[in-house]
Amino acid sequence: MPLQPILLTPAWRTGSQTPWGGCRLKALFDKDAPDEVAGESLELSAIPGLECRDGSGSTLSRLIEEHGKALVGTDVREPFPLLLKLLDARDRLSVQVHPGDAAAKKKHGKLGKSEAWVILDSVPGAELICGVRPGIGLEQLRRSVQDGETVEDLFLRLPVKPGDVIYIPAGTVHAIGAGIVLYEIQQSSDITYRLYDWGRVDDKGRPRELHLQDSLDAIDLSSRPQAAVPVRVSGLGGGVHERLLGTPHFVLDRFSDCHDFSINPDRRRFAVLTALQDSLLTWDDGTFELKKGRTALLPAEGYQISYSGGEALMAAPAVI
Repeated sequence: MPLQPILLTPAWRTGSQTPWGGCRLKALFDKDAPDEVAGESLELSAIPGLECRDGSGSTLSRLIEEHGKALVGTDVREPFPLLLKLLDARDRLSVQVHPGDAAAKKKHGKLGKSEAWVILDSVPGAELICGVRPGIGLEQLRRSVQDGETVEDLFLRLPVKPGDVIYIPAGTVHAIGAGIVLYEIQQSSDITYRLYDWGRVDDKGRPRELHLQDSLDAIDLSSRPQAAVPVRVSGLGGGVHERLLGTPHFVLDRFSDCHDFSINPDRRRFAVLTALQDSLLTWDDGTFELKKGRTALLPAEGYQISYSGGEALMAAPAVI
């Protein structure tokens, strides 16, 4: 028998874990954040200690143990491949670099971290850091980080607005700027190398740890992402279906203005659907409202789903 969609309850990173966070996830999506400063709602997560759950309280890992390939798909290998967040950056985040799969496996025994962002809300003039300027070498970058005076001039800024989609492959120097709320889909990895943190200190005057050598070892100086160009996809039923990204690690689609739009199961892989506006999912013997800011896991051996509603984002692991 097919598996029904699973409405997920997120885990949170808040307070001192996300000192740059704000309260916009509550304002935009009525999220019940556990702290006034709430930077990240982990909508889909199998990270130990930060796992999402179903309505009965079962963790994602427990659901995978129970349903196996019927949930995740025949072509999805261990470890669980994806992590999905909604993120509110009241202040700018640190400048970071993530390793690729080979380096992450060798050094940490984990997946690397490539990711993508969809800008959901932003203040005028909001920007990302996406790469370093042409001609900048590793030693110049090292010296600039160590002296802290010229490093900010070495980064490339990318102005952004709601709706923009940016893919950040592993090795890219990147940072989320202040005043941005975004959707983030990434490989399921908690490896982050902090290259630069704007000279910030905590309430005791202590700076956060930097990982300069790890960052320099992981950097791809040629990576300078730009906003992606969505491609219209013909769909089943009424609505607009766009392919935003197809990467080596995940695919990302956007639905909008949908009425009885058909989302078919794929036995090879699961999918995860996040509503940005209130919507309705129906299938052979069931239905539920997917409120804005909520996420549903669509099992690989699931039902054909009829989706009606406004904008939503759907991610799935890449398969060959």
